[in-house]
Amino acid sequence: MTAPIAVGLSAVIVAADADGPYALVTRHGEAGSGLPHGQFDPEGHRTFELGLRDWVQAQTGFELGYVEQLYTFGDRGRELPQAQLGDAPRDARLISVGYLALTPERTDISAFDAVWRDWYSFFPWEDHRNGRPDLIDATIAPALLHWADSGGRSAAARLDRARHAFALDDLPWVEERTLERYELLFEAGLAPEASRDRGKAPPRLAGPLGEPMISDHRRILATAIGRLRGKIKYRPVVFELMPERFTLSDLQKVVESLLGLPLHKQNFRRALDRSGLVEGSGAFATATGGRPAELFRVRREALRDGAAVGVQTPRA
Repeated sequence: MTAPIAVGLSAVIVAADADGPYALVTRHGEAGSGLPHGQFDPEGHRTFELGLRDWVQAQTGFELGYVEQLYTFGDRGRELPQAQLGDAPRDARLISVGYLALTPERTDISAFDAVWRDWYSFFPWEDHRNGRPDLIDATIAPALLHWADSGGRSAAARLDRARHAFALDDLPWVEERTLERYELLFEAGLAPEASRDRGKAPPRLAGPLGEPMISDHRRILATAIGRLRGKIKYRPVVFELMPERFTLSDLQKVVESLLGLPLHKQNFRRALDRSGLVEGSGAFATATGGRPAELFRVRREALRDGAAVGVQTPRA
């Protein structure tokens, strides 16, 4: 007998400023945070996106602006208690269509059981703005090396994956591999969700490996982070996160917060000038703590051009 199928809709809603990148999450008590999500109603929702917009507004009060389809998640194992959707049959195979939404500000959602959270609270090993996090070499690397050693014939392959994912042995850090790193921690039984899903006691680690989320929502969030980190380099989507006018310093800090990496100031500005994506507004910010900084705005005609590129990200 074929199991029934239920379609869920999940939204990764991102805002960012000079302090950090934020995701809008719903609260589920001891189970942890979750993404705004709900079940697609074939009779009540004309499209997946309209259904998503309804669920997001009902759960958070937030009205989606820019949104794009992220990925379809259909792995077995999503049939967890935390992933049950509305009136879907308990034996239903759950398929989740994930979406990525960007907004220039963290709107007030205090009337709802939702909150804006720095996404590095879920992935603390991803933030390298102030250098390589100690968590990687003090906790993650030893645990992954132990997991690799216990792999028998797979030991060499496991070790190679760990080295490349977490930039061990002086290998380069690739910021877009967010999902790869989380899935490796899950497979190794180090992510809190792995212990929960497998019904095992969590391993003893020197420090927590980020806050857990319900169902596979941390995997969906990791997918969105990796997608956005890659996309800002070839499409001008970062300006969906910026206010109407901004300083070049603010723009650089937003890009750094998304990538989790420090950028070279002069090279970043040279590349931005060559791109033709921004122009001076003639106004100046006076609350910069020093000499007034010019306020810039995005050239909308450049964004309307299908050939518009993203921003270059020269590392410091």
